[in-house]
Formats: sequence, structure tokens, C-alpha cells
Amino acid sequence: MRFKLIIEYAGTNYSGWQKQSGGKSVKTVQETLVKAIKKVFSETKAKSQFIDLQASGRTDAGVHALGQVAHLDCRTMLAPEILKMKINDALPSDINILEVEKTDLKFHARHSAKSRQYLYVISKRRTAIEKKFVWWIKDKLNVKRMKESVRLFEGMHDFRNFADRLPEDKSTKCLIEKTEITEDKDKIYIRIRASHFLWKMVRRIVGTLVEAGRGNVNEDTIMKLLRGEETHFKPSFYTAPPSGLFLEKVYY
Repeated sequence: MRFKLIIEYAGTNYSGWQKQSGGKSVKTVQETLVKAIKKVFSETKAKSQFIDLQASGRTDAGVHALGQVAHLDCRTMLAPEILKMKINDALPSDINILEVEKTDLKFHARHSAKSRQYLYVISKRRTAIEKKFVWWIKDKLNVKRMKESVRLFEGMHDFRNFADRLPEDKSTKCLIEKTEITEDKDKIYIRIRASHFLWKMVRRIVGTLVEAGRGNVNEDTIMKLLRGEETHFKPSFYTAPPSGLFLEKVYY
């Protein structure tokens, strides 16, 4: 049986979503969820000897999720709502399952996804409560210039200059479907929706936009970067911290 799960988590205390191979002693979201699920099945009559949990995509260490999607393969007679309640009871407070529903075996959390949307939150002020969930920038940023710059990223571009690791067997081209920057009194919100993302790509886009807001990078340079050209500006030097990044929504 296959279940579709929608999950929220605070990634601060985790080394990303993906369970680590090679016996590394690090805590990940996936591993914590699997342990909780196994605990539930070990305590019920509806035991399952087979458990497989796959997500729509990996999130890096320290990155959060508001709507991560995963599918769970298992053998159980538990109803979705009961399964959700029991797993949540076994989870730490920084991971929570929002929804559980039965789904077709053809559904795959990663392969069936059409696009993913990330949210990045920048704080304009020092915050005592939300430090783990924002990037506080002391400088006053030119948000109008940031909005003009973020539109340049829309469409199909080569993001090799924004990737930390270049994939060996995949293209570095990605389709950015939609971008948006909004703000209120205390925060700036950056949303980016794309077919897929390269490792650290969103954080380097955000870092570049911040430098545009500071007046340190212009639109011509950004366009050269998006063509995969070498420039004096290196996005890797301006990678935004993971604290402000959220996997907001997955589209199917």
C-alpha cells in the first residue's frame, strides 16, 4: 500500500532530509521519520516488515519545509488519520505530518512532481524569536532593484554558476517558472518556483539578489552568469545561509 504524506519540519537540528550512507552518525529528517514509523508498527498488531519512504526532493542541512511531500510504502491496515496520529505521537516536536492519504502505486513523490517552490525569508531587523528561520541583514536593501533582478532568472537558463556540485550525468539547465519578491515592515519574502533545482542553487540566487539590493551586482552580470559565463562576481561567495530557506510547496 502507498500513502502520500505532506510534512512540515524545522531543519535546524538535522543534516538535511536524506538518510546518510556509509554508517555516518548524523541525524536526518528521513531517518527520524522512518524510526517513528517503525516504532508505530512495532507497537501495533498491524505490523509491517516492509517500509520505504521517499520524498519529492532532498533539502540541505538546516533547510526547513512547510510542505514536503513523500510517499510511504508499507503493509498496514491502519486508516490514514490513525496512521498520521500515531506517527506524529512518535516524532520529535520539530517534525510534523500534516496530511496522510492513500494513493495509487503509480504516484511517486519525486518522479511525479512537476515543479517545486521555495521560500526564502530575510529579516530587516534583529529578532529574538525567529533567528533560526530568517537571514537577518543589517544593510538597507533596495528591494525595487531586487525585484527587477529576480525577473531575469525566469525561463530556461544554465545555472552552473549557481550550483555547488555540477551533476555528472545531468544538464545544469533549469526552468524557473515563476519568481516573486514581496515585503512587509519586518521581512522580505523571495519565492522561486522551478522544474527542479541544483544543489545550493536557491541560496546562491538569494545571495546574488541581496548583492543586487546592495548595489554590488548589475543586471548585465547576472545575465552573463545565467549563460554559464565566467564573471568577476562569484555567486558561491555569497551563498545565503540555510536558516531562511523553506521548501514551501510541491506541484503535481
